[in-house]
Formats: sequence, structure tokens, C-alpha cells
Amino acid sequence: MTPTLKSTPRADGFSMPAEFSPHAGTWMLWPQRPDNWRLGAKPAQKAFAAVASAIAQFEPVTVGANHSQYSQARAKLPAEIRVVELSSNDAWMRDVGPSFVSDGKSLRGVDWLFNAWGGLFNGLYFPWDLDDAVAAKVLEIERAPRYRAPLVLEGGSIHVDGEGTCLTTAECLLSPGRNPQLSQPEIEAHLRDYLNVEKVLWVPRGVFNDETTGHIDNLACFLRPGVLALTWTDDKTDPQYERSAEAYDFLMSASDARGRRLQVHKIHQPGPLTIRAEEAEGVDSAEGTIPRRAGDRLAGSYVNFYLCNGGAVVPVFGHPHDAAALETLQNLLPGRRVVSVPAREILLGGGNIHCITQQQPL
Repeated sequence: MTPTLKSTPRADGFSMPAEFSPHAGTWMLWPQRPDNWRLGAKPAQKAFAAVASAIAQFEPVTVGANHSQYSQARAKLPAEIRVVELSSNDAWMRDVGPSFVSDGKSLRGVDWLFNAWGGLFNGLYFPWDLDDAVAAKVLEIERAPRYRAPLVLEGGSIHVDGEGTCLTTAECLLSPGRNPQLSQPEIEAHLRDYLNVEKVLWVPRGVFNDETTGHIDNLACFLRPGVLALTWTDDKTDPQYERSAEAYDFLMSASDARGRRLQVHKIHQPGPLTIRAEEAEGVDSAEGTIPRRAGDRLAGSYVNFYLCNGGAVVPVFGHPHDAAALETLQNLLPGRRVVSVPAREILLGGGNIHCITQQQPL
């Protein structure tokens, strides 16, 4: 059994590397729950397999599957992708997996408290006990020592630049379903201790109608230190416009932990996208889970992409803005090959490519 450490990464000289740093590999989970993924999760499984295959062009991929789905996952994934039996309630590895930290020589992992994006206050399902155990199991497999952080937090609610800056949203981390007993300065102190950062940038709000209560990874991300991508719309009547403009103004007036002013590149959102009737009808309703209704707005964003070794795996939606988003990202990431994956089926479940992946640094 790997040890659970009583100290903090900051005290031990460990910090979270940026996503654009080199990876040892990527972790994912396999979708199955029929009350979130339509048609018994078969379309979602096809999309997850496509994402895993795209990442596997660049680095090793491990997919965790529940025991009842292990043989399905093994059959649907290429042989070079490692499949392990790993119990979970749903398939959002970004949010339930560990945040790996490094001292430049060895890896450890931060295991945050997970309560399904809001617990009994406004969480998305119950129970979530299997999800809360995923990070510890991943660290056990990798023989990485574990820090159990005293903070409800999902990996999609933070981005770091690897140089002392953390990006998050106040809408998410200050939401009452997560850590109502903690003040903003107390939450920030935990981020400093467990990510080993010097400065936290609190963007006010995330993407409109994002059921995670405004995760930063759907709105903005670091491309490299001091340079960010931000989801955008030019339509001032769209509820997203106010949120993106607010974020843009905040970021353009901010500086990072090294004192740099930020460069912010706008990536026009797809859509607005909404759930179609046949998509809603394919989801099994269940008590305590978020309903999927025809006409509901989807929190679509091209910024919910994943950076891997030499690549960027970007969601596309069969939308006219797809081509421009891919071209812009390729221009902004000259040292990487941008690969697109059709990702509407992932979006229908409440997230996208970044939400279903978790990097393990070198």
C-alpha cells in the first residue's frame, strides 16, 4: 500500500506541473451509466475510444473500467491502450483522479475530496463513493505516495502554468455545495499548499449552464506560461457573452506569479448547442440525477481540449466554427499536432475531452 502523507506538497518541495509539460501518460475512465449517457452509453463509449486512440498516438493511455464493463472496454479499445479494472460511479477522470505533483525526480499525487460537484446541496448524482476512491487507486497502481487534501475540489476546476500560477473560477470554488465552511482566503491557502503555487487568479464565472458550476477548463486554459485561450462569442444577446467578456477583462488586467501580463486568445464557441429530442429520450431517468431534456443548452466549448506529448486533442461538433477553432489552436500551438475528435456524445454527458482525461507527468 502506498503511504498517505501527513505533510503537504509545498512543505515537501513538490508542485503540480503544467499540462503542457511532458507526460508519462494519460488516465481515463470508461462510461457506462445509462442515466447520464444515452442508449446504454454505447455512443459515448465510441467517442471515449476515439479520444483514447487519438491520445495514444502521442503517449501511453490507461483506461479504468468497472468490472461489468471490463470486457467491453478491452474489446473496443486498441491493444496498445492499457485497460485496468477500476470501479467508479461515472467517467470523469479529470475530476475524480489525482492531481500529480513532482519535485523533478519523483511523483506523488493529491487526492482531493469529491462530492459529485456539489454534494447533497446541488450535486449531480448520489452516491459518489466509488468516484471518491479513484484517485487513491490510481496512485496505488502507480506506486505514488498520496496526499489527502482537506478540500472538495475537482481537477477541472483548476489550471496551473507550472510557474506558480493557478487559474480557477470563483463561481465554482466558492459554490456552497463544495466547501461552505471555508472562506476564499482559506481555500486559496489550500491551493497554495497542495499545488505549491504563489498566485491564484479567480476568474468570476465559467461557461453558461455548465453543470459543474463553472469549471475553468471549459472556459479558459494555459497554452504556455503567460498565454491563455478563452472561449468566446461575438453575439451580445447570448448569455455567454457577458461571462466571456467579464473573464477577458479580468484576465487582461491581471498578471501571473512571475509578474507577466497575460496574453488572451479568443476561441469562438460552437453553437449555441442544445439537446435534441432523440438524444434526451435515449437517457434513462433516475432519481437524484440531473435530467437531460430536449432543448436544454449544452455548455459547448473548444477550450475543453487536452494537451499531450506533441499533440492537442480538440473536440469538434459538426459545427461551422469547428474549422476556425482548429486553425486558431494549431497556430497558437506550433510545436504540437492538433487532432480533432467528434465529441458531441461526450458533451451530452456534461463535459468534454479535458474532463475525461488526467495527465500523469514524467
